[in-house]
Amino acid sequence: MIHIKTPAEIEIMRQSNRLVAHVLQKLREAVKPGVTTKELDQIAERSIRAGGATPAFKGYRGYPTSLCVSVNEEVVHGIPDSRQLHEGEIVSLDLGAYCNGYYGDAAITVPVGQVSEEVQRLLEVSQQALSQGIEQAKDGNRLFDISHAIQSWAEAHGLSVVREFVGHGIGRSLHEDPQVPNFGPPHQGPRLRPGMVLAIEPMINMGTWQVKVLDDGWTVVTADRSLSAHFEHTIAITDGKADILSLP
Repeated sequence: MIHIKTPAEIEIMRQSNRLVAHVLQKLREAVKPGVTTKELDQIAERSIRAGGATPAFKGYRGYPTSLCVSVNEEVVHGIPDSRQLHEGEIVSLDLGAYCNGYYGDAAITVPVGQVSEEVQRLLEVSQQALSQGIEQAKDGNRLFDISHAIQSWAEAHGLSVVREFVGHGIGRSLHEDPQVPNFGPPHQGPRLRPGMVLAIEPMINMGTWQVKVLDDGWTVVTADRSLSAHFEHTIAITDGKADILSLP
């Protein structure tokens, strides 16, 4: 069942999502050579709690930390530890917050120091793919119009789209209906209606779209160990352009 939110509920969700966006900005500034992924997690948890919210991921289905930190070929759900970041790497930061009964969720991928032109292009195209999807998130369109826009943009630039992991509805639960794939044919799926709130999150790879889960049961990596980027916004469908809730 797809839950339609009232305008008042969407404003409450804006608070949790805005907090997530603010903390992601702080984390972006903290990413530099030598910092550990665990230190980033500590910044995230302190900042979420200081904002009057609870980390959404910590303990969720047994996930051990507040922040998902995925480096280089890691696609999503990387677990922070003592690993140090190095110049030229990229790191995906996925964060959620629970506040006043509703969830917020967003993600960014950040370069560590200077990266190659090819890697910078991966980041730019992936972020643009999210924007392409959001442009299709409007009243009257179908869900897969979002999916098709993301896939078309990524593949037109020689990149691939992860299939096994998708976006989702969000609200009183972190994951609600509908699932939001980042690939598929246009003009299919549920009709988009005002009040739907979706977390749209393309995961874009430089090589194959195929992935595997490591032995820790969480960390997802590209099957060919090519680099991967992940961007996410939580948006509300309106009678016009999508309302991006996860802006600082």
